[in-house]
Amino acid sequence: MKFVDAHVHFSDPQYSECTGELVIEAKAANVAALVSNSMDFETSLGSLKLAEKYPGFVYAALGIHPWSVSVLKRDELQQTLELISANCQNKALIAVGEIGLDRKYVKMTDEQIMVFDEMLRLAEKTELPVIVHSYSTTEQVIEILPSYRLKKVLLHWYNHPLSALSKVVENGYSITEGPPVVYTKHLQKVVERVPVTNLLTETDGPVVYRKPPFSGKRTTPAFLPVVVKTIAEIKKMDVAEVAEQIAKNFEVFFNRKLN
Repeated sequence: MKFVDAHVHFSDPQYSECTGELVIEAKAANVAALVSNSMDFETSLGSLKLAEKYPGFVYAALGIHPWSVSVLKRDELQQTLELISANCQNKALIAVGEIGLDRKYVKMTDEQIMVFDEMLRLAEKTELPVIVHSYSTTEQVIEILPSYRLKKVLLHWYNHPLSALSKVVENGYSITEGPPVVYTKHLQKVVERVPVTNLLTETDGPVVYRKPPFSGKRTTPAFLPVVVKTIAEIKKMDVAEVAEQIAKNFEVFFNRKLN
C-alpha cells in the first residue's frame, strides 16, 4: 500500500533540523509523496528547496496563508507571486497553497480577501491546483471559488458545515482529512458522507495532536497508515482499496505519478 500526505508544512522552522529523519520515517511507513505547503515567502522558498532536494517525493505548494497577511513584509506578496510564476513549469511546484480565508483565528480584513484574490488569479494564469484554508469561512469560500477558472481545488482539513459538503462535491472539489479523524466524531461524519474519490489524506504537521494514538508525538507523515485505516473503517471498505483510491486521487489531482 502507498500513502500520501497532501498537506504538511514541511518547510516550517519546527522541522528544519529533522527533515531528513522525517523523510526516512515516511518512506518506512510506505508514504509515497508529500506536499510541502507554505505560509509566506520564506516558507515558499523553503518548500521549493525541499522539493528539489527530495525530487519525486516532496512537492511544493507555494502561497500566502491568511494568518500571514497581517504581518507581510513590504513587497512579500509580490515576491511570492513572482516566485510562483517563475517556477510554474518546474515539476517540483505542484500547487498554490496554502491560501484562503479565516475569521476564527485572525480578523477578517479587506487585505486578506485581496491576497486570496491575487493568489487565485495567479492559479488561473498558471493552471496550478489550489490548496485552500477555509476555517470558519467555508460557505464564503465555496461561493467565491466558482468565479475563477481554477483547474483543481482542495479544501484542506474540511471540518464544517456538513450542509456545504454536497456543493463541494458537486463543484468537483476535493477535501483532505488527517489524524483528528481517528477521534473526532464530526470529522468521521464528513468522511462517511464524502465520496472516497473526492478524498485525500494529510497530517498538517507540525500541528501537534493531543489525543491518542498521537499524543506526545511529533507529527509525521508516518501517521498516515492509521488515518487510512480509520477512513476504511468508517467507509466499511478494505484498507488496501482505500489506500489505492486515495493514491490515485493524488495522482489525478496533482497530475503527478507516484513512484
